[in-house]
Amino acid sequence: MCECKECYSTDNRATPLLNKEDCLKSHTQYICSTCGRCICIAKDDKRGLQRWNFPFKSLDIAKLYLRTADVTTRTSCGIYEIVNDKGRKSYKIFQSKADVDAYLQQHKDRSSTGKPLYQKEVYKDFEGIQIRMLNEEEIKEYLNSSKE
Repeated sequence: MCECKECYSTDNRATPLLNKEDCLKSHTQYICSTCGRCICIAKDDKRGLQRWNFPFKSLDIAKLYLRTADVTTRTSCGIYEIVNDKGRKSYKIFQSKADVDAYLQQHKDRSSTGKPLYQKEVYKDFEGIQIRMLNEEEIKEYLNSSKE
């Protein structure tokens, strides 16, 4: 399957990754107008951060949330590999190189090449996107069409 031009995924039911039904019921979703994939765009109650602000275990997982970062910031964000002093890698989405540098200043035990591993050249708006809660029928339909 080809990468969606809007949300960058090759699987239109790739998200939510964990607790699918609960996420779809409880969180605001970005609904891709091209492929229909739902992506959690809600803020975490504990940390006050949106899902895309968290570190991800892989580039592929970070890529699933990149579109929500792009839409939230209205710019083309990038995914950066972050390595801690023990060699553990994570992948974080940042709006700019300056944001990466500021993050590394606050976290002296981490480093990065400073170049995004994945980033679209320019931010693009798409007609028909929706950012909202899903209703029960939409949740059922989405879950039924998901691959397990």
